[in-house]
Amino acid sequence: MPYFKTKDGCSIFYETQGFESSKPVVAFLNGTLQNTVYWKPYSLAFKDRFRVLMYDARAQGKSDLGEGKLSLEGHAEDFSELLKHLGVEKAHLIGLSHGANVALAYAAHSPEGVDRLVLCSAGTRQTCRTKLILQSWLNVLKSSDLETLAWVSLPVAFGEFFLKQQQKNLVNMVKAIVKRNKKQAIIAHLEAISAYPPLSQIAQHVHHPVLVVSGSDDLLINESDAKELAMVCGGRHNHLTGIGHSIPAEAPGVFTKTVLQFLDRE
Repeated sequence: MPYFKTKDGCSIFYETQGFESSKPVVAFLNGTLQNTVYWKPYSLAFKDRFRVLMYDARAQGKSDLGEGKLSLEGHAEDFSELLKHLGVEKAHLIGLSHGANVALAYAAHSPEGVDRLVLCSAGTRQTCRTKLILQSWLNVLKSSDLETLAWVSLPVAFGEFFLKQQQKNLVNMVKAIVKRNKKQAIIAHLEAISAYPPLSQIAQHVHHPVLVVSGSDDLLINESDAKELAMVCGGRHNHLTGIGHSIPAEAPGVFTKTVLQFLDRE
């Protein structure tokens, strides 16, 4: 399995598809509690037209937590080092939730390394509700275990329609979350998020083509904040009805079509 060592010795897990070609690169960036497995269906849909990169940020999936304190700037630096390691000079970035934060931070950190940005389930700020939800997840995890956190997170991470469709599969979804995460790493991850700067500050320094996608049933991100993020970036905003926070999983067909059309725009 491919791992990359950062300057401070942290092992970062990544996967690639089609890197033997000279096609443009698309990089997928994980949300909280996710790993590269989440993006596998989309990597298959994109691989005919792009080289595909998926990776686990520090404290996610198969990557290490590392010794230093987690930060958004640190995640952006890790991603920058990984791209240099792979010889990627420029990439399209597709980030979901936490991954959208990292993608935007990287675009501000290394503007020359970004072509287009797709930011799913991201807004200009953390609302009071969002802060309380994240704090509740942290408290649950500190006093219990990953399985309990997984059950608590499901009704927040997904919309009503998707949850109804997946009722018979919820136990397996919880097992998958437990299998691909480590308790102490997620505690560090959630603690770090509370100190992230609002994306409105970072977005002012981003001048790439940007698509922000939000869902009407998202309890973490308001439509108005997603729309504002697109406006600050000078980008476009798509709002999907009946979809929650996990847009790619809940609306795979619409997500794939929307993103490919955006990446193909002149």
